[in-house]
Amino acid sequence: MLTLTYEYKAKPTGEQIALIEHTLDVCRQVWNFALRERKDWLNSRKSPINACSIVSEYIIPADAPYPNYYTQAKSLTEAKEQYLELKTVNAQVLQQVLRKLETAFVDMRRKGMGFPRFKNRYRMRSYVYPQLGKSEVFRGNQIKLPQLGWVEYIKSRDIPNGFKVKQVRVVRKASGYFLMMTLECDVNVPDPIPSGNPRGIDLGLDKFAATSDGELIERPRFLQTLHRKLKLLQRRLKKKQKGSNNRHKLNRKIARLHQRISDTRSYWHFKLAHKLCDDAGMIFVEDIDGRVWARGMFCKHTLDAGFGQFVSILQWVCWKRGVYFTKVNKDYTSQVCPQCDAHTGKKELGDRKHSCPECGYTTHRDVAAAQVIRNRGVDALGRSVEQIACGDGLAGTGDSLVKSQRSRKKVGERRLIPKSEHPLRIPSIFNQESTSNS
Repeated sequence: MLTLTYEYKAKPTGEQIALIEHTLDVCRQVWNFALRERKDWLNSRKSPINACSIVSEYIIPADAPYPNYYTQAKSLTEAKEQYLELKTVNAQVLQQVLRKLETAFVDMRRKGMGFPRFKNRYRMRSYVYPQLGKSEVFRGNQIKLPQLGWVEYIKSRDIPNGFKVKQVRVVRKASGYFLMMTLECDVNVPDPIPSGNPRGIDLGLDKFAATSDGELIERPRFLQTLHRKLKLLQRRLKKKQKGSNNRHKLNRKIARLHQRISDTRSYWHFKLAHKLCDDAGMIFVEDIDGRVWARGMFCKHTLDAGFGQFVSILQWVCWKRGVYFTKVNKDYTSQVCPQCDAHTGKKELGDRKHSCPECGYTTHRDVAAAQVIRNRGVDALGRSVEQIACGDGLAGTGDSLVKSQRSRKKVGERRLIPKSEHPLRIPSIFNQESTSNS
């Protein structure tokens, strides 16, 4: 089963906007009530049976079951008789709110995520329709949603043949409303196989990325370009009265500026990912934890670069375009010579040049690290760089293309099958240019 998510800009009417805002408000109330119920139950079990808590709490009977999704969904059905406002929202939408809360508690225990938070009117930004009607759903550039009716949207791309829309999420952003359509197709697409030109990528703050081919990519300052304007708006926000309309308007203006920064960063990440996949058959990156970098001295610059988002986008683009992608060990990539594997010692941050005392190989520090990453990725496949058709003859040579052409003539029987000739290549419907990650 193949699942994709396509995002479209919605163009709702005034009545539909009012209904969307009302639905978000009711979903927020259900989320906060269910979260409060769970927190009260957990707090009532913290104190020993022979002692009382310092903080005042609700007294819950000892035999009261834990309010999980099923008990809260049953209570929600009973609450509709007392609170008629709950009947004005689709029942499945409210059930999905409780299911999302259940998922948040499961992730907190299994993945170490934070405790779920209460939501104000700015934090509840989306809700989902898990099922659509069995009748006609699409009509030109319109989609029929429960309660909302026919909603017009900008049809930026067609839905691929063979895919069905399983659910639709309505998202409110600073620039308007969006529809996230989840598409499913009963087909199994094989993962890309390692073949073609290997390319290692080293990420950093001095240069955003360096490739094993010797290319250095500068790091754009997405936040720094608009930081002055953002700081002035936030300074004005501090003087506004909480709950006032002027504060709400200024909040929306700041949110639009943040979204502009985020969209620019995401668009640039997609363009770079496609560029790196153009002449590569295999891409290797170091297995780094961006959260550790975000706690260091350069945390602001790390978050502005968005390394974690870029790696996720690169992995998605590689899968879509049939390029093999994997992560390798990150340790000591800047302390090893890519040509002779000699240990060159630890380098300071100001040392931007790699010079091996054993073999005399000299290049940029980040390029050498990218070549080490490439060598580790190729070695993990049980091969050597010389056996790769488009790879360098040696790790440190600059005329890689000439040497690769010579190696093809000499060892033609060992040449790997190009991506375009492989029988398990990705279908053509996934070769479309896309700027949305799923």
